[in-house]
Amino acid sequence: MAAISNPDTLSLTGLHAALRAGRLSVRELVQGAVAGHDATEDRDQAYFAWSGHQGLALAEHVDGLLAQGRDTGPLMGLPVSVKELYGVPGFRTYAGSPAPMPERWEAPGPLVQRLLGQLAVIMGKTHTVEFAFGGLGVNVHWGTPRNPWDRQAHRVPGGSSSGAGVSLLQGSARLALGTDTAGSVRVPAAMTGVAGLKTTRGLFSIDGIVPLSPSLDTPGLLARDVADLAFGFHALTGGPAGPEQPSGPEPRAIRLGVPRTFFWEDCSPGVVAAVEAAVTTLEHAGVSLVPLELPHTGEAFDLLRAGGLAAPELAAFLEQESPSHLQTLDPVVVARIRAAEALPATAYIQRRQRLEAMSRDAARALADVDALITPTVAVTPPRVDEVANTDDYARHNVLALRNTVVANFMGLCGLTMPVGVDAAGMPVGLQLLAEPWQEAHLLRLGASLEGVLGRGADLPGYPL
Repeated sequence: MAAISNPDTLSLTGLHAALRAGRLSVRELVQGAVAGHDATEDRDQAYFAWSGHQGLALAEHVDGLLAQGRDTGPLMGLPVSVKELYGVPGFRTYAGSPAPMPERWEAPGPLVQRLLGQLAVIMGKTHTVEFAFGGLGVNVHWGTPRNPWDRQAHRVPGGSSSGAGVSLLQGSARLALGTDTAGSVRVPAAMTGVAGLKTTRGLFSIDGIVPLSPSLDTPGLLARDVADLAFGFHALTGGPAGPEQPSGPEPRAIRLGVPRTFFWEDCSPGVVAAVEAAVTTLEHAGVSLVPLELPHTGEAFDLLRAGGLAAPELAAFLEQESPSHLQTLDPVVVARIRAAEALPATAYIQRRQRLEAMSRDAARALADVDALITPTVAVTPPRVDEVANTDDYARHNVLALRNTVVANFMGLCGLTMPVGVDAAGMPVGLQLLAEPWQEAHLLRLGASLEGVLGRGADLPGYPL
């Protein structure tokens, strides 16, 4: 059986099979990841801390185990990047701040323990917005990763998992761990033209992850396409991962709800056209489309602009865990935390109660469709100089999060996949929202739609 000449062309399923068939070594795979990093990192700055060369040492060990017929899990030998909020042995945790967190935040939580237990190769920790409190990817302390889709201007990559999508596009990782509190997996995935999964709160433990809002935080995944995303998800949840992954439904068996208000408003040129073209293509393929307005979307947006639950919960965490970090916060984070300090306890409780009611109504509204389909992010990724001013940052930030925060506030799971480019030539994401605990169904659904619409790699200007 011939060796694999270019591992980068294989899916995660293909890599899984090639490693076990002896057609590819983990060392060769990790060497390719290191080469991708070394060729682009000076420009794109995906990583806060890089450990690729330690990954090469682990690769030698994993190859030895594979040669003995050992198999530690589907992610064995696969290169993975991890958001800097996660505790990972051997790395200090800064959470995007200028000083490290207390030492206990270096301990791995259950999700990183699964990576380590399966002998995935952790290539490094990717940049994050300070304490994950922002949707654009900007960090004044450590710099803002560059969106690889624009080689002339420095555009934001989306946040707060700001280095995650960039790591996938530079080829230094094939799966990325992020977190999503208001859209922080789906926004960077959409802005960098990859796929991203926001999980239902409670599906994955948030232990070992520096919190932004424990009431809303959800660990999530990014990958180059939905098929790779499904592989990673099933590998981490104990479902089928590998050649036996379940196939998605036929297009004619899919029923999607299509809203005509809120999600399509205030979009940058080309965003609506790209998503509407994808919706039309799906309809021609046999997908059933039904009008469906999700209740309380405007209220959710108003609550986002008022600080939601994240602002008061982050303020409380920092005051208790590390008050010194309050003195060095990014001005755009400070402004939102200070606004939360004046929030009465009764108002905070009322917000929580409203989110619970909104979640019940959203689940009922989605009960008769497979998913709701919307644009993921309404706006073109702005240039860094366009958001240097605090007011400009705030305006762009809420627009970037407007379509995604609905899932967090309403307890839904969500998937984004790239479906086109906007008038600026930047990627446009299509978002699917479903009832809680429907991640596996959502991934099967996304795989079917991907078969009709294509992958990010098929879009003009794809940078990898």
